[in-house]
Amino acid sequence: MARRRELAAIRAAKARKRRRRKKRLRAAIIFIETFILIMLMGTAYVMAKYDKFQRVDIDKDNIEVNEGIKLEGYTTIALFGGDSREGQLEEGTHADTIIIVSIDNDSKEIRMASIYRDTLLKQMNDTYRKANNAYFVGGPEEAINMLNKNLDLDIEDYATVDFKAMADVVDLMGGLEMTVTDAEAEMMNKYIGETAKAAGKKANELSGAGTYTLDGPQAVTYSRLRKLEGGDYKRTERQREVIKKLFEKVTATDLAAINEIIDTVFPQVSTSFSLKKIIGLSTALMEYRLGDSTGFPFDKADGITYPEAGDVVVAQGLAENVKELHEFLYPDEPAKEVSDTVQMISEEIALETGVVRPPELDAEPEDGEGETPDGGSEDGEDNEEGSSGDDTEDTEDSGDTGRPYVDTADAEFVEE
Repeated sequence: MARRRELAAIRAAKARKRRRRKKRLRAAIIFIETFILIMLMGTAYVMAKYDKFQRVDIDKDNIEVNEGIKLEGYTTIALFGGDSREGQLEEGTHADTIIIVSIDNDSKEIRMASIYRDTLLKQMNDTYRKANNAYFVGGPEEAINMLNKNLDLDIEDYATVDFKAMADVVDLMGGLEMTVTDAEAEMMNKYIGETAKAAGKKANELSGAGTYTLDGPQAVTYSRLRKLEGGDYKRTERQREVIKKLFEKVTATDLAAINEIIDTVFPQVSTSFSLKKIIGLSTALMEYRLGDSTGFPFDKADGITYPEAGDVVVAQGLAENVKELHEFLYPDEPAKEVSDTVQMISEEIALETGVVRPPELDAEPEDGEGETPDGGSEDGEDNEEGSSGDDTEDTEDSGDTGRPYVDTADAEFVEE
């Protein structure tokens, strides 16, 4: 009798274990099904929004990368800010903002480097012009190839926005808190009317120096200020600060606001990203973090006049500057020498302009000297002595197009 009770208890215990295992299995299956459903819904959402982009197919066979250049573990993107009032984002547009973005695929850290628009670089027709000339004459494909060629990059994709899109997203985010100086406020008030008119918004002037929550036109005007101390160097710093503030707000906002941003802003964005890449990047959206930013070239001479290009910024040793750029953008990559192509361009620029690299730049710095906290040189982006030609109106030859290159952006804004 006792033996039967013992066997019955054992069978009951085994039955309870089987029921618990089944419950755990059902719970696991429900969790997996729910997870898959969420992923499918997210993918369907991205697919539904994807066709809002101004999608540009770039033939990967036409993208040129210098021999031996392959950056493992990183995604490199080119961001262009178009100076367009009609939504034109292809060739014929002045790309007054050029930013190289590197994304560490493991840590999800994002780093940004602004390429000063007046930097003298070799174009794809083997002439030397300002960096933003390539986009004007050949659109994003030519601009990507120019950047790859001069900077040993392997960019395959890009995104371009005009300043109306930026104004829209700032307004949808409720504005950006920024501190401005008296000089910045005065200059913003001078040009806010034109920016607001182009964006189809109201112009609100500032009362003077202070900390404000800037609306869309104000934030765009602030980021485009050029004819102040620091010239284009300081302007690119403002641009990266605005992007940083936007990034922080977007990653902390709710889905409803993001949906409104997508519906409003995506039609104003030109990009080469495929749907597959968009989905891949968006699935890890909340993991990304914004790291350091800088300006390029680090060591430079400005106020140099170059035939058919006007006032330009010249790298003091393009090869050395490119090597430092890679150390900044790709900190986990082993240090290596630049390609033969970049070395040749570096030597040609020195020969063409007479700008050579001062020996003291490569001298071993004493402790605490010669470097900024982000690893750049002391006379990098914070050098406010040069204006990079901010008061000069240049006329540049457009290379193969046969059209004159009128550098309207040197006037900062087209005054009414």
